[in-house]
Amino acid sequence: MELETEVLLQEARESVEAARTYRRELQQRLKGLHLARQQIKESAALTRDVLEQHFNDLKGTLRKLLDERLVFLLHEVDAIEQESIKPLDECQKLIEHGVSTADELVREGENAIHGAIGEDSDKLCSFTKKALHIQLDSLPEVPTLVDVPCLSAQLDDSLLTIVKSEIFNHGAIASRPPIQIEELIEKPGSILVRWCKVDDDFIAQDYRLQYCKNNASHFEDAYVGSEAEFIVLHIDPNVDYQFRVCARGDGRQEWSPWSVSQIGCTTLVPHEWAPGFDGYSLSSRRNIALRNDSQSGGVLYSKAPTYYCGQTLTFRIETVGPVDKKDSIGVCVEQQNGCDSLQRDKAVCVSTNGAVFVNGKEMTNQLPAVTSGSAVTFDMEAVSLGPSNHDEGGNSKLRVTISSNNREVVFDWVLDQCCGSLYFGCSFSYPGWKVLVF
Repeated sequence: MELETEVLLQEARESVEAARTYRRELQQRLKGLHLARQQIKESAALTRDVLEQHFNDLKGTLRKLLDERLVFLLHEVDAIEQESIKPLDECQKLIEHGVSTADELVREGENAIHGAIGEDSDKLCSFTKKALHIQLDSLPEVPTLVDVPCLSAQLDDSLLTIVKSEIFNHGAIASRPPIQIEELIEKPGSILVRWCKVDDDFIAQDYRLQYCKNNASHFEDAYVGSEAEFIVLHIDPNVDYQFRVCARGDGRQEWSPWSVSQIGCTTLVPHEWAPGFDGYSLSSRRNIALRNDSQSGGVLYSKAPTYYCGQTLTFRIETVGPVDKKDSIGVCVEQQNGCDSLQRDKAVCVSTNGAVFVNGKEMTNQLPAVTSGSAVTFDMEAVSLGPSNHDEGGNSKLRVTISSNNREVVFDWVLDQCCGSLYFGCSFSYPGWKVLVF
């Protein structure tokens, strides 16, 4: 009886725990529904505000353009009117002057005629001479109505049809962005952002990635281009950042709506070069090293062994200088001060001419020579680590992949010790080389 009771109690406890788990999952889904509803409402409210602002701006701009066009046409009417009236005014003055002269001549002639009746012939003789000097048969030419301008407004009603058609087709409502962020992968001092299309009918020409700290309101551009992923550098560890992406359709100028913002962070400290080496000048974040004119040579190492297996370590060559066969960029188990190159034991490196060295020995396979803008990446995977996995010689292996300029070399790096993390380093004999590590 006690055993049966104990079984029942155990089943009851399991049922209660299952009910609690079920309740938590339902509550989590309720939270998801709340967030979905909130996103719909907030995006709808924002879209309304954007539409109202855009069309108000559009109406204001159209009104301004129409007013400017009206003022221009009215000025043109005024100019034609003034230009056409001016010769008519001059002709009118000439005619009025002729009428005045004719009136005066009529009065003098009438007086002379009346004087001649009273036998005063001197006035009649004087008037006759004066009348002969005036060209009474010369009349100014007055233009006919056909010859003078008759202004009218030429207004094409098809403009309204064109504008109406453009307005009716202007703007559209997208229920969801065509691009969404697919993955955020933490890197040392950086985050790899990948995105993808969610609208199969959308043909993307360019992408635009923006980011900001989670407590900031202003996004800034991180990348604009045709690739569907990008590593955002200069990310502070253990700080949340927001990321969003949009795209520009093929042959279009405007950008698509932004994707849903995703929050990501990195817990991995950024890679830094060790300061205090006279032969190299470092950037403020210590992720860029420039070989300077100092005579001091040797290997510049990382500040700490921050490279771990399973990560990708990238060296990007910003500028190049003269080449030396001992130049090297790569990783090593430990720092060895006094060495002039990573072409040594317990190190893997690539020379500037593309030669690959493993524990100081040059491999048969080579990579292309590095040039300005080249990126050399190191990927490592533990094939056999830990005492239980050592081979008979006590060695452990790392599967190494080095890539550069669309070429790669893969090999096993045999070590006599287990390495949880590695240093990285570079060495250049001549100035001018600048390397960014991330």
